Amino acid sequence: MLGIKKSDMNPYQAHRIKKLKYQLENAESYEEWKSTALQLDEETGLQEWKYDNCSAYFDAELISYRLNLLRKYRLQQRVMDSVYLLQEGLTHDIANIGHPMLFAATYVGTKQIIEDYIEEVSLSLAFIAASQCQTLTVAEKLKFFKNCQKTYGQPALMFSGGATLGLFHSGVCKTLIQQDLMPRVLSGSSAGAIMAGMLGTSTASEFQKILLGENFFSEAFHFRGVRDLLKGNGGFADVKYLKKFLIENLGDLTFSEAYERSGLHINVAVAPYDGSQNARILNAYTAPNLLVWSAVLASCAVPVLFPPVRLTSKKRDGSHTPYMANTKWVDGSVRSDFPQEKMARLYNLNYTIASQVNPHVVPFMQSDASRYRKDILSWPQRILRRQGKVISLGIMDFTRERLGNVPPVRRLLDHGYGIVGQRYYGDVNIIAPFNLRQYAYMLQNPRPHLFKLLQQQGERATWPKISAIETHARIGKTIQHCIEVLDYQKNRYIQAEKASA
Repeated sequence: MLGIKKSDMNPYQAHRIKKLKYQLENAESYEEWKSTALQLDEETGLQEWKYDNCSAYFDAELISYRLNLLRKYRLQQRVMDSVYLLQEGLTHDIANIGHPMLFAATYVGTKQIIEDYIEEVSLSLAFIAASQCQTLTVAEKLKFFKNCQKTYGQPALMFSGGATLGLFHSGVCKTLIQQDLMPRVLSGSSAGAIMAGMLGTSTASEFQKILLGENFFSEAFHFRGVRDLLKGNGGFADVKYLKKFLIENLGDLTFSEAYERSGLHINVAVAPYDGSQNARILNAYTAPNLLVWSAVLASCAVPVLFPPVRLTSKKRDGSHTPYMANTKWVDGSVRSDFPQEKMARLYNLNYTIASQVNPHVVPFMQSDASRYRKDILSWPQRILRRQGKVISLGIMDFTRERLGNVPPVRRLLDHGYGIVGQRYYGDVNIIAPFNLRQYAYMLQNPRPHLFKLLQQQGERATWPKISAIETHARIGKTIQHCIEVLDYQKNRYIQAEKASA
C-alpha cells in the first residue's frame, strides 16, 4: 500500500496507526472492521490516493468523459441519449475499472472517480426505469433492461476443496449474505461441494440455520481399521459415514429440484477415475436428474482417502437408477477446482469470486499486489514460478514415457497434471490463512469450537474484499431491481385492464 512513509511519521502517529491495525485484525464484525479501516486510510494518507486520477491500471480520461456525459443526459432528461450511452459501455470492467490493483491500494474503496461513475450509471438506469420517464413504454423498458442483464452478466462464487478446512467457506457466505452480495451461481469441489450443496438444497429462510453450523456437526470422517485396509477395496476413510451425512443434509433432491427450491444455480465439480476423460461440472443443465448428494459424494472422493464412487440419479417415479453406470468418479478439485470457463458459457458470468482453502494451494497463492507487480525486483520470483511449473510438467512427461503403462502410475500422473496445470484464481480471491496448525484441522470431524474458528477466518478474509465485490455488483443489482419494478408495473397494468373489462 501507498501512503505516508514510516520515516515521515511522528511517534504519536506511528502509535495511533499501530493501535488501529491491531483493532483491524481483531474486529468482531464488518461494521467494526470498516470503521477502523476508514480511519487507517485517513491516518496513513491513503485516502489521498482515491482523489488522484493518475493510474497505470485504468483509463481515467474515458471514465471522466462518460461520467460527465451520463450526468448531463440524466439532468437534462435526455432519455434516448442516456439509453444509447449506457448500451455503448455496459460492462463491469469498462476502461479496466475492475483491475484488482485498483482495490489493493487502500483498505476500503477505490478511486473516487470510479465510485462516482458506478453511482452515476446506477442513477441513470433508475432514471430510465422510473414511472416519470414517459419516453419509453413499460414493454420497451423491460426489453432494454433484459438486454442490459444479458450484456452485463452475473457473478459466481466458487468454493475450493480442503476437507474440514472447508468450514472457512461458511464465513465467506455469512459475510456476503449479510451484505446482500451473495451470487446466485455457486460452484464447489470436494469440501466446497458440500457448502454449495447445502445452500443449493435449502430455501433462503434456511440459510441462517446452515451458517450457525449445526448441520456440520457429524462423524463424516471415520477412518478404517488396519484389518479393513489390508483387505483393499477402499481408502483410509469409510465412505458410508460421509454418504449418510450427505443424504441427511441434502435430502433426496435432484439438481433440477434443488434449483426450484433454492433459486440458486449449484455446480459440482467431479473427475472420472479414468484420467483419460475430462473433468465435468454437474448442475441443473448438464445433469438435471442426478441426485445432489450423489454428485457431492463423488466430488469428495479424494483419491487414497476415499474410494472412487458411482453416481445415482432419480427417475420421475422417484426410484433411483445408476448414472453413467460404467464410470467411477473422484474428487473434482484434483482436475477442476474452479471450473470458471465451463460455467461462464452456461451462466453468462462477468466475474468470479474464489474462496480458496485447499492446503496444497494456499501456501503458493499470491496477493493481488504480488501478482500484478511489474518492477524488476519481481522478475526472479515470476521466473521461478513459471519455470517450476514447466519443470514439474516435464518430470511428469518423462515419467509417463517410461512408466505410463502401469495403471496406478498413470492415474497418479493424470491427477498430477490436473493439480499443476489448472488455474486457482478468480477475479476476486478470498484466501484462507496459512499455518501448520491448519493442517491439523483438515481431517477432524467438525465441532462447535472448530466451526467458529474457521468461520471467523472466512469472515475476516472476506471483509477486505467487500469493496471490490460491491463495486462489481452495484450495476448488476440495479438492473435486477429495475426489472422487478417494471414487472410489477406491467402486472398491475394487466390486472387493471382485466378489472375494467
